[in-house]
Amino acid sequence: MAFSTVPITAAVSLPSSLVSDRRISVRLSEFRGLKIKPTSASVAQLSRSVIQDPRRVDRVVCEAQNTAVDVPALKDENWQSLVLDCELPVLVEFWAPWCGPCRMIHPIIDELSKQYAGKLKCYKINTDESPNIATRYGIRSIPTVMIFKSGEKKDSVVGAVPKSTLTTCIEKIL
Repeated sequence: MAFSTVPITAAVSLPSSLVSDRRISVRLSEFRGLKIKPTSASVAQLSRSVIQDPRRVDRVVCEAQNTAVDVPALKDENWQSLVLDCELPVLVEFWAPWCGPCRMIHPIIDELSKQYAGKLKCYKINTDESPNIATRYGIRSIPTVMIFKSGEKKDSVVGAVPKSTLTTCIEKIL
């Protein structure tokens, strides 16, 4: 993924007695995870079109929206069979699509799922779609990661924590 500094030209709103139709060039610093949607227009044309039509600012998109996560989703219907009745330990991430820290931890859960394949099952559950389970386990803050073994909750971690923290919790259970 390549990121670059993007020059944006912006109109400055100053009283006409000071300056009339004055434009300045602003260079934005580098933002990881944000990019400009590819278009056939050049950057110079893009800059001019943003000035002329402020509705066109939707060209900047957040790449985190498209984060690929291979961890299967749980629902109320399959909770019992996939988590509580599972012979292996189970890691469950409680999350919601609007939660920024949840999006940050998704790739970590995905890595752990691959790293502990055959030793640990990993799932995610959307608290907006399955509020009963979140209520049953007292989820007050997301992301919350819980580890179950033999149908019992063994450990939980709240917040977007580093991979090492989750690995330590997993190793205690295994």
